[in-house]
Amino acid sequence: MPSLRVIGPGRAGGALEVALGAAGWQVLPARRRGDDVTTAASGVDLLVVATPDALIDEVAAAVAPEPETVVVHLAGSRGLDVLGAHPRRGALHPLVALPDAALGARRLAAGAWFAVAGDPPGALALVERAAADLGGRSFRVDDDARAAYHAAAAIASNHLVALLGQVERVGAGAGVPLAAYLDLVRATVDNVAELGPAGALTGPAARGDWATIERHRAALAPDELEAYDAMVRAVRRLVDARDDDASRP
Repeated sequence: MPSLRVIGPGRAGGALEVALGAAGWQVLPARRRGDDVTTAASGVDLLVVATPDALIDEVAAAVAPEPETVVVHLAGSRGLDVLGAHPRRGALHPLVALPDAALGARRLAAGAWFAVAGDPPGALALVERAAADLGGRSFRVDDDARAAYHAAAAIASNHLVALLGQVERVGAGAGVPLAAYLDLVRATVDNVAELGPAGALTGPAARGDWATIERHRAALAPDELEAYDAMVRAVRRLVDARDDDASRP
């Protein structure tokens, strides 16, 4: 089995260490903040730079290149260029939330999706093997598409959490707890998986029931209206696209 070393074994790097170690990879001692990383790529198949995104360039530049070692980062929005002069470079971004190393390792080994990249082809093959050895599924994202890919990931996760924060606030005003809405959320996600976003649309904005929408707006606090109105516009955009598709011969 291949060998692995992580620079920066925090939430993501630590999770990857644990998960690949459990999958049979040889995990070499990590390099932590303040350690000399000059020789970190020596004697290892895959070196993972798991630092904050803004530090990847600096840390990768401090590592002496090795001709056979694949150096990868875990950033969703960064390309291979941040890895500088290393001859075998790659990217392995888990499309899953990793709140801590232990829980993250379990999620990585539970069939996660991974955005991968690599150059030359042999480097990409090792990155894809890492995802496959975790039981995961991978898709390739070129450097010029990584920011858009990661923006979609942030919308899917961070923006959804913020939206549910609004649900919690507005529901509390009616005396209804967040938990009462979560089955609706889960069923909606299942509907999207089965029918696609446009097919899963329901509710007043989807059917153009503007009287109900105005009652909603009148009931909302002023500081909730901006987000509500933005989502009504987003629903209507999806409806318009659906209707345009349906009208084509």
